[in-house]
Amino acid sequence: MPVSAFDIIGPVMIGPSSSHTAGAVRLGLMARTILNQEPMEAIIHLHGSFAETYRGHGTNLALVAGLLGMGTDDERIPRALDLARERNMQVEFVTADLGDVHPNSAMLELKGREGLSVRVMGSSVGGGRILVTRIDDFPVELGGDYHTLIVVHQDQPGVVAQMTTLLAAAQVNIAQMRLSRQKKGAEALTILETDQPVEGAALDLIGRLRAVSRALAVKPMA
Repeated sequence: MPVSAFDIIGPVMIGPSSSHTAGAVRLGLMARTILNQEPMEAIIHLHGSFAETYRGHGTNLALVAGLLGMGTDDERIPRALDLARERNMQVEFVTADLGDVHPNSAMLELKGREGLSVRVMGSSVGGGRILVTRIDDFPVELGGDYHTLIVVHQDQPGVVAQMTTLLAAAQVNIAQMRLSRQKKGAEALTILETDQPVEGAALDLIGRLRAVSRALAVKPMA
């Protein structure tokens, strides 16, 4: 992948570190987006250098700021923990060994106000960029650079073909597609990164497919 000036300089942000602060904000924000509702409870497992320096570098504040829906340049980031308490969001930080992953990694276990829950694991890989590597029990590769459709469905013949047919009819071009399943015929997760947003009728029709239990459209991260 080519290196851009953005990768070197990093985003406009509240400091001190693009990896430990800006990337952490984006990781929290992506986890909130995948949950698709306001988080009510969060257990945040910190790995490697995140675990070692999270207080000094403000990684804890940044992750919670993302969970609250803030961007990397939000002046409220230093008050994120206080704001979370004001919104009755319960947050717990624990240090953990997440295995052979990037040193700037975290796993966020979230419960939403409307009853949904999700586990999102990801890394801040430099310059404010992130890579989500696991959603619940499914390995993924999600960087937030594209419009993205996340679909949870049964592993059945023809389901992916139905989804891609609906996207083609909506004039949505697929840039990348990844499918992960727990075992043959069980629950599966498909991630489609697209050049155009998946919205309106196309998103609704995919969500109504018999084998699909959840379909979520995610915008590129600014």
